[in-house]
Amino acid sequence: MALWKETNPGMPSASPGGPGVPGSPPARETERTNVAPLSPEVPRRAAPAPGPRQEMKESFLSADLTIEGKIVGSGHVRIAGRFKGDVQVDGNLSLDAGARLEGAVKASVVSVGGELIGNIENAKRVELLETGVINGDVKAGSLTVAAGSRMRGQVEFGYETEGRAKAESKSFGNA
Repeated sequence: MALWKETNPGMPSASPGGPGVPGSPPARETERTNVAPLSPEVPRRAAPAPGPRQEMKESFLSADLTIEGKIVGSGHVRIAGRFKGDVQVDGNLSLDAGARLEGAVKASVVSVGGELIGNIENAKRVELLETGVINGDVKAGSLTVAAGSRMRGQVEFGYETEGRAKAESKSFGNA
């Protein structure tokens, strides 16, 4: 009977074993039972939580722009023009072919099709495209390098955290 009451969240529970509070949220009742809900509505209510995080908005600097400053925030950034300054975003950074970025980069995924003069720190993934040029150091979880791209600097990839990378480099130095 408790499972039937879960599908109607506005109805008060009449059973002595129920929550006893009219209009109580069904999630609390579900947490107290070991019975899986039969209603298809329960998973639909739980699913939308990750949706807004995946729908990050993209900011775009067009090819006609030359900007000097600092970019900090969440969401994705795509640069087709020229930008001088640091970029620190929770989302992805894309540097289009013909674009130029002078500054440090901290982003989840960095795609370089233009020219980057600066370091990339703690990225999950870095993609150096065929037209891409990096003059600086790269620290990333994974690195993809296309034929025809160029890079000048040091690369560290395959490490999960910066602390682990430091520990590994110290152990190699002592061996």
